Amino acid sequence: MGERLRITVLGATGSIGLSTLDVIARHPDRYEVFALTAHSRVDELGVLCLRHHPVYAVITDEQAAHSLQQQLDVAGVPTRVLVGVGGLLEVAAHPDTDAVMAAIVGAAGLPATLAAVKAGKRVLLANKEALVMSGALFMQAHRDSGAVLLPIDSEHNAIFQCLPTNFAKGLGSVGVRRILLTASGGPFRQTPVAQLPDVTPEQACAHPNWSMGRKISVDSATMMNKGLEMIEACWLFGARPEQVEIVVHPQSVIHSMVDYEDGSVLAQLGNPDMRTPIAHALAWPARLESGVQPLDLLSIGSLDFEAPDETRFPCLRLAREAARAGGTAPATLNAANEVAVEAFLERRIGFTAIAALIEDVLATSEARTIASLEDVMMADRHARALAGGWLARRAN
Repeated sequence: MGERLRITVLGATGSIGLSTLDVIARHPDRYEVFALTAHSRVDELGVLCLRHHPVYAVITDEQAAHSLQQQLDVAGVPTRVLVGVGGLLEVAAHPDTDAVMAAIVGAAGLPATLAAVKAGKRVLLANKEALVMSGALFMQAHRDSGAVLLPIDSEHNAIFQCLPTNFAKGLGSVGVRRILLTASGGPFRQTPVAQLPDVTPEQACAHPNWSMGRKISVDSATMMNKGLEMIEACWLFGARPEQVEIVVHPQSVIHSMVDYEDGSVLAQLGNPDMRTPIAHALAWPARLESGVQPLDLLSIGSLDFEAPDETRFPCLRLAREAARAGGTAPATLNAANEVAVEAFLERRIGFTAIAALIEDVLATSEARTIASLEDVMMADRHARALAGGWLARRAN
């Protein structure tokens, strides 16, 4: 038996983090937990530390960190608790970390994910916002460091599995015509458009197929999730926006497809369970048991496909516009969306106002060239300020 891979899980208490720990626990001979991080769920992080005994734990709040350290000391668990962004950066790039699951939701995950890439780690990328915000910088750091970048989003993992291993030469040179990015259509795929202004956060978070956090569930309901995934796919696979076609597939059995110039279309299928792409990336290029039930096509019976309705889902159009504009536009899009989704979840705006806020922020922001991470973070801060102003005007 070889040495076990030491895994850092950024965002350990979220749905992706917990699924990762489930897969790791199934293979104690192959993996061990090196570090676990959480934003504010200190009790949940404490339970995970008691179960997995990581070398490090990271929490945002200093008082919570002190409390967690005391709890672990009393329990005789030798985990050292670190605090804040500094702690995240330390565990993401730590010499003893072999692989990093980047599963912090939103812009907050960018610095640590980028640190892991720059440190040349095996990076399991579940934080799509990192690439959306800083695509060129991120991919250049990946090339410079030699980090192994493995996508975890079920769609991008499917595309990765359907592409030839030498796709980095360029999609045209390996015979790829286009990427078909599948979307479930979310909970409002057939809801009358006139009813959308009145839907509730609870309805938006009730995804028909996947179990996800609240922010990602709302993104799925607006289909902004698919817009962000389109931008991420362009960076991951060297595609132009027009080479990525979104196909609504309500069953979520086909996770995405690659269309080749010879007429072949390769698809990756599976039950809608994030443990499949997580296990694929953990073991790549090998395979291992993930705990996911085998796919029963006979019980599914049929697979359906339709074009996305951009009148119903204007966020798709906004994402394509940001992708074509390039520079800081995708970071602006992402920041405005994060503010809008939070406001919706707090019942400060209606569902359809999410797209209205984003469109207004994009219209009043100039897309600038990105030369550094600070350029990205400045665009993020500027967009959040504009979004805050939009909300304040609406409240008056």
